Amino acid sequence: MTTTRRKFLTSGALAAGAATLAAPAVHAQSTIRWRMQTYAGGALGEQVAKPAIDMFNAIAGDEMQIDLFFADQLVPTGELFQAMQRGTIDAVQSDDDSMASPTEVRVFGGYFPFASRHSLDVPALFNDWGLNEIWAEEYASVGVKHVSAGAWDPCHFTMREPVTSLADLEGKRVFTFPTAGRFLSRFGVVPVTVPWEDVEIAMQTGELDGIAWAGITEAYQVGWADVASYFVTNNISGAWIGHFFANMDRWNELPEHLQTLFETCCQQSHYYRQHWYWAGEARLRTEGTKLELTTIPAEEWATVETAAREFWDEIAAESETKARVVQIFKDYNAAMDRAGSPYR
Repeated sequence: MTTTRRKFLTSGALAAGAATLAAPAVHAQSTIRWRMQTYAGGALGEQVAKPAIDMFNAIAGDEMQIDLFFADQLVPTGELFQAMQRGTIDAVQSDDDSMASPTEVRVFGGYFPFASRHSLDVPALFNDWGLNEIWAEEYASVGVKHVSAGAWDPCHFTMREPVTSLADLEGKRVFTFPTAGRFLSRFGVVPVTVPWEDVEIAMQTGELDGIAWAGITEAYQVGWADVASYFVTNNISGAWIGHFFANMDRWNELPEHLQTLFETCCQQSHYYRQHWYWAGEARLRTEGTKLELTTIPAEEWATVETAAREFWDEIAAESETKARVVQIFKDYNAAMDRAGSPYR
């Protein structure tokens, strides 16, 4: 009757029972392993993908690890969506357009002409103007989790020959995104598709006359500045729209804290690119020695922007969902115009 609670808990019978109950927790669970492929080749992936995945793996430790693969290492970029949907790949970093998304929002991925002027426009559009909800609905309907959207660099021409007028673009074979190519073909550009890793060689051999895939930061980072001579300061979009995605079943299997960790690391990736690109675009325009800057006159370039608004209306007529997105772009840009500097 005078046995203390401490003695009772440490007595042989109860201690044995406690050990039995605790046994499952002693055995380490298998580490969750994911495979993720990015649209980016190795040189670019070192900046736009690897830091976030390294951070995730360091924090998750034995609980979960993500193996990162660069462009086309597991599947061609154009098959990324299907591979993720099947579960061959657990997660993807890409724009909707490049990975051949079957959703209604595919056309807006990458560079939708003049949808943005600055990189901050992208997170504003998704987090404050309703695009996140539309993307979540579209991807959930096809078994994919849309984790988050972020901005990359603006879309400029990096060319082998100087471009100082729209006429200089006619007949030029340019590596670009599907929707951007569809738009630029109105000005005589010939869109060419080659594997991302083959772009540098295609520029050297003359298969390509130029690239409309990136800003000047990427041109230097991935080696394109070594095989081109000119950089056109006009752009058709202020920021590339890219995303992190995951197979929905794999996502739902994760405990909530690992879902939150993945989302947090993706957001850190978006933040890192904001300043990496923003600083890089200015630094390499002013200090870079490999590319000569050229500009198409503003009054002539204004006709491209006018054509882009016509292009928006054509896209909006294709479906109700596309019309919703286009209307958000219209409303947002109108608000930014009214706000004035520094927004527009």
